[in-house]
Amino acid sequence: MTKKISDDAVNKSTGKIWKEWYSILNKAGAKKMEHKDIAKLLYNKYDLSGWWSQMVTVQYEQEIKKRKKHEKKDGYQISKSITLASPVLKVFNSVNSPAKRIVWMKDPGIAITKSTKNKSIRGKWVDKKTNVEFQFYPKEISKTQIVVQHSKINSATNAANMKIYWGKNLRSLKKYLEKK
Repeated sequence: MTKKISDDAVNKSTGKIWKEWYSILNKAGAKKMEHKDIAKLLYNKYDLSGWWSQMVTVQYEQEIKKRKKHEKKDGYQISKSITLASPVLKVFNSVNSPAKRIVWMKDPGIAITKSTKNKSIRGKWVDKKTNVEFQFYPKEISKTQIVVQHSKINSATNAANMKIYWGKNLRSLKKYLEKK
């Protein structure tokens, strides 16, 4: 479970402590609602910001619905990011090109299903069951943040392992780009 925001902090920002939010959501039928519907309820009916709507929803799901860290309705999802001292086109091409990807990535056999230049790459992972998405965010002329999101992972253990895996591979990408 993720570290819980204190009652004082949630009360200061939302006007209620966790117990009050859990009671409100239970009365609203949130135990049977999807994540997006709970967040939408909090945003629309209780005027919480988008961020607080998500935080209250996640905490409720973990505390009351017993959702595990990284768990979604179709499996587990993790993400990892790094900011690289390279322009977005160079980073994008290093991921998009199978010939370049094989140099820095341990398992480069992603089946790319959609690629939007300098913005995103989506594909099926080598297991043909899980999905991988790369998002590219230019930070300056010569810096880019890359975010990898891996979804539909079948267990919490595999999700934790993939988070470590992607951390190592992003560091490998950084080294690869520094040599170029």
